Amino acid sequence: MRLEDFSFETTRLPGAMPVWTARVEGEAWLTACRQVREKGGRLVALWGADHTERGAGYTVYAALTIRSGLLVIAVAAEGERYPDISDVFPAANRMQRAVRDLYGLTAEGASDTRKWLRHAAWPEDVFPLRKSFDARQTFPGCADRYPFVEVGGEGVHEIPVGPVHAGTIEPGHFRFSIVGEGILRLEERLGYKHKGIEKRFEAMRLAEGAKLAGRISGDSTVAYAWAYAMAVEGAAGLAPPPRALWLRALLLERERIGQHLWDLGFLGNDAGLAFGLAQFSRLREDWLRTSHALFGHRYLMDAIVPGGVARDVRAESIAHMRSEAEAIGAAVATLKKIYDEHAGLQDRFIGCGRVKPDLADRLGLTGLAGRASAVAWDLRVQFPAVPYDAFDVRMTTHRNGDVAARVTVRFEEIAESLRLIDGILSGLPEGEIAATLPEAPADAFGIGWVEGWRGEVLIALETGTGNRIRRLHAHDPSWQNWPLLERAVLGNIVPDFPLINKSFNLSYSGHDL
Repeated sequence: MRLEDFSFETTRLPGAMPVWTARVEGEAWLTACRQVREKGGRLVALWGADHTERGAGYTVYAALTIRSGLLVIAVAAEGERYPDISDVFPAANRMQRAVRDLYGLTAEGASDTRKWLRHAAWPEDVFPLRKSFDARQTFPGCADRYPFVEVGGEGVHEIPVGPVHAGTIEPGHFRFSIVGEGILRLEERLGYKHKGIEKRFEAMRLAEGAKLAGRISGDSTVAYAWAYAMAVEGAAGLAPPPRALWLRALLLERERIGQHLWDLGFLGNDAGLAFGLAQFSRLREDWLRTSHALFGHRYLMDAIVPGGVARDVRAESIAHMRSEAEAIGAAVATLKKIYDEHAGLQDRFIGCGRVKPDLADRLGLTGLAGRASAVAWDLRVQFPAVPYDAFDVRMTTHRNGDVAARVTVRFEEIAESLRLIDGILSGLPEGEIAATLPEAPADAFGIGWVEGWRGEVLIALETGTGNRIRRLHAHDPSWQNWPLLERAVLGNIVPDFPLINKSFNLSYSGHDL
């Protein structure tokens, strides 16, 4: 069928979310991207696939938001080249560079062709996501020279930070160009946490992949596990029981609250209010202990499986969660008042690390950071899956785009998630919590698309024979947001970087895969 005013035929994918697919030629690929951007749509993800063993060569996919939902367009990489779209969607730049590192496919006409994920782990002419690549092989170490952009001028100095940091956090390199303490430029280098996750999926069956999906980015295990299950269920033609879907939403909102509590504590601490860290750490610890007691894991890992969920809740558990939510809500409301009225805290927050709405829109800022810069996008609102379609989800947006706005979004999203949890517990339908995963057809395609606490998580799945995974791409919203951190720090001072960085709180592992 023809979708909206696109010139090509599209096919609706079975599944929980409104997703259409199309295979197009290079010119139509560019035209479609421009059409989407002109109408306010965004690039959600870009990835490659190797179909050479079935005579179809290499393919590059782009997932784009449109009025009707998500459009996934595929273009053949003729001669291992495909059209560059980074001039239409700047967020595509690093994704295209990753496709080059992993597949050897070049975005023709791209202005930035530097490596991105490849460090010294494999040679320049080896492409680990090609089907011909043997994941067991190793390579001798080699020099790793990355061409950072140099900033010149009188009084300009460079400060290299990382990839090893003072705390027990994941590695990333930040190259500051400064005059005095003022930041002229920040250039990031990521990829240190590349673990070969996408290659590992190719050796797994659909049921096995759920455990790995939930560990792509540990702080978003529910979002990834639900997106994975959604993709598998779409490809296999499986409808989970209603109770399972409501329990998934309960888990997702518990994950959102737990992470926001953690962030609010550290944001207070980074701005000099250790009291905030102490109080929010206490609340979060109680929240995580409840998760462990009721669902078997503090971070809710392995609670979602293809076909449903792994654990049910009893009446006494529901009563406990209601009581806990009421207590957490009251405590967070009190802490919000303290944060709002603390002059020293607000002096650090307001105006710090600002991303103006026009820049956020142009560069594709998403998730909670996007909503703090007036980007009104939340999948629970725009395209609510069950059970969110039963609730009037209230999206939180602000226009200032600074640390203060990102803090406020977190406070308000905690309140909304507590409201949703109350509604979920009240309306939880009776019935089974899982359905048996059937044999999925070979060469089926499935998409999972879920609004995690950080932003929208996407899983793209291709099946092989015997319920095996042929190709899986996992996309974290940090791909879109890391480049905006480079812009947010400009004009600020170096000591404010930890605070600005924490206010975004982006994933290294989910980005690096």
